Amino acid sequence: MKILITGGAGFIGSTIASACLDAGHLPVVVDDLSTGVLPFVAGRVFYCGDIADPALLRRVLAEHPDIAATVHCAAHIVVPESVADPLRYYRNNVAKTVDLLQSLTDGGCRRVLFSSSASIYGRTADFGVDEDCPLEPASPYARTKAMMEQVLADTAATGRVAALSLRYFNPIGADPRLRTGLQIRRPSHALGRLLDAARDGTAFTITGTDWPTRDGSGLRDYIHVWDLARAHVRALERFDVVVPSGYRALNVGTGTGTTVRELVAAFEQVTGAGLPVREGPPRPGDVAGAYARVGRAQQALGWRAELSITDGIRDALAWLEVRDAVLGAGG
Repeated sequence: MKILITGGAGFIGSTIASACLDAGHLPVVVDDLSTGVLPFVAGRVFYCGDIADPALLRRVLAEHPDIAATVHCAAHIVVPESVADPLRYYRNNVAKTVDLLQSLTDGGCRRVLFSSSASIYGRTADFGVDEDCPLEPASPYARTKAMMEQVLADTAATGRVAALSLRYFNPIGADPRLRTGLQIRRPSHALGRLLDAARDGTAFTITGTDWPTRDGSGLRDYIHVWDLARAHVRALERFDVVVPSGYRALNVGTGTGTTVRELVAAFEQVTGAGLPVREGPPRPGDVAGAYARVGRAQQALGWRAELSITDGIRDALAWLEVRDAVLGAGG
């Protein structure tokens, strides 16, 4: 099966592409390299360009008329950045995705697998969310994901596409074979900042300590990126069974909530070293968090998360050791 992957030179998209290859499927990558990197598409079918460029998409679909489905990962993803520059996020994540969807439907490519986000959910009493929970996106980034889910649902209602959104939570780790990993040198998410703090010998800042969680720090569902990639492959392989027509959304997570303080403890357990911690205010757009109720994904996809938080930390640390060799000193 041939799969178009937008954003396939980035962390998540490239890992999905690797999982596709391992499962015997051929990824065709479109990425503008705004955050993605060339080493992640080495030896792969790759088109450098904008997903909103209809001429590029016509070329891709003409040269690969046997593309069976599209995995749409291309997006800006930094919550505080979306608060500071919402127009950039609405332009990139919504307007350009609408243009992409137009090109796909014009080209007869009707299966769309959308990388959505758990950030679209509102808070529940126990922080667990299923697919029926109210959507209350709290940042421009989250609102772009919710908007695109609605666009996909409305388009699917016309019969022009069948669309599946995977609402995933907080990816950590790296490809266990270390082909790809997090390419951004100063990431904003918790594990990335933990890695930076350990490497630089600085304190790790817990951003927000007054959340209504068991220890006051934010709570997340940290899923290993390889489990996430496997879920995408299973969704592609079972697409016509899971979504024969119309639109559907599924949660993809571990089913377990972990607080930031617990993540720090797991990091210290893996590294065998203590880490100085300080407390700070929440970042713009931060929320208390949530964890996935994943029964529907397990039933529909025949999939469940298999790797632990400590696996994710170990793989992230292993990736850090080889990152410069894979990306080059300027990567």
